[in-house]
Order: sequence, then structure tokens, then C-alpha cells
Amino acid sequence: MNRQIEGGGVTEAQWAASSWLQTLPRASATALFGDAQRLVVVSPHPDDEVLACGGLMALAHQSGLRVMVVSVTDGEACYPDQPAWSPERLRTARAAELDDALHCLGLSGAERISWHIGDGEVTANEAWIAAQLGAVLQRDDLVLAPWRFDGHPDHEAVARACLQACNECGADLKEYPVWGWHWLDPQAAPTAWASATRVALDDALLDRKRDAIQQFVTQTGAVEGLDCDPILPAAVLQRFERNYEVLIG
Repeated sequence: MNRQIEGGGVTEAQWAASSWLQTLPRASATALFGDAQRLVVVSPHPDDEVLACGGLMALAHQSGLRVMVVSVTDGEACYPDQPAWSPERLRTARAAELDDALHCLGLSGAERISWHIGDGEVTANEAWIAAQLGAVLQRDDLVLAPWRFDGHPDHEAVARACLQACNECGADLKEYPVWGWHWLDPQAAPTAWASATRVALDDALLDRKRDAIQQFVTQTGAVEGLDCDPILPAAVLQRFERNYEVLIG
């Protein structure tokens, strides 16, 4: 697989035309959560968790599960050539955006951990992250982590660390794609994501998730002083504004 994150990527129209995606097995929230006592969502950068599984996080809270959000980096390196948006400013801004997004999802009281690993430096800290997760995770957790072949080095390193920690403690693990939607050929998805399922989001929850996504203004470009294309243009956001979310595993 050529895991390159560049250009416009696969369009939402191409994914919408995928008969595999449209007939993907459905999993209820009850079946997904099973006997888990806590949902732990591990995110490489603030926004990945809300984009890929914000609806599931809200459903977990509604189901009575405790929710923990782990931010591995602060996402401060997304605009290296933008003087108005220095790493220092982005650290503060992206943390505040995540606060606002979680509030939209009814998750203001969720437990939060931030490790402040350098954005783009996750691979070098993979063993440390796995060890920290080992100290945090419990056997009755359901852990959501990035897809291990997502195409972004930070995502893939977090995925490997989560896999190691879950194997050691016995916690259940599911993976969520973020950039996989960008580069994966929909015709290859039935093989790459053979164990995938989809969880439906009702209209009210989808509206809340869309509101949550819009809180990431530095990523959508809804800020002054950004003299480049945003990380999350409309064509990318479409992948995360569907009335369902996809998990692998």
C-alpha cells in the first residue's frame, strides 16, 4: 500500500460509491462496548479523536461508561511556515479547541491526559508511550487507537504503542482510520479493513459531532493570519460528517 498523504486524496463521492462501505456490517453501541467499564481514546493530535470517533465517545458517555481522552502530542507543528501560528500559540489554541469540542459532545467531564510529546516526534518516543499506556490501561477498558497503517508516522507509532500496551494488559482494542480515508483505494478497503464495522449516529448526535468538529478552527482555517491551505478543508471534513463511524478490529 502506498500510504501517501498528499493532494486532494480520495473524494467522498468515491467512498459513497463503494458498495463495500455502504454494506459494511453494523454494530450497535451495546455490542461494541460489551462489558467494558471505560472507553479510552488515544489521539496522536487534538482533533483526531473527535474526527474519527467523536460520536462513539458521546455514545459511551450516554451508556454510562467513563471516558478518558489521551492526547499524545499538542499538534503544534501543523503550520511550520506560518509566523502568525507559532508552535507555542498552536499548543494553547489546539488544547482549547479540544476542550470546546468535548463540551459540544457532552464530555466536559471526561478524564484527560496530555503527554506533550513533540508533534512529529512520536516514533522516537514510542516505547515511552507504550510504557505510559501500560500504567494507565485496565483490563476492562475498550481502547480506540489510530489505524496502524494510517499513513501518518505519528498515527502509526501511537497505534503500535497501543497494540503493545493492550496485548500486555488484556484490554480490547479497536482502530480508527483518519488519513486512511485520504489515500486508500476504496476497492482495496475490503482487504485492508476486512474486520471493519460501522456504528450509526442519529441526527441529534451527528449535529453535535459536526459542531464539535467546527471547534477546531485552526485546522479548518477559520482563523486570521493563516496564509496557506488548512489541514482540514471541506473535502476532508466530509469524511467525518457521515451518519456513522468506522472501527477496525
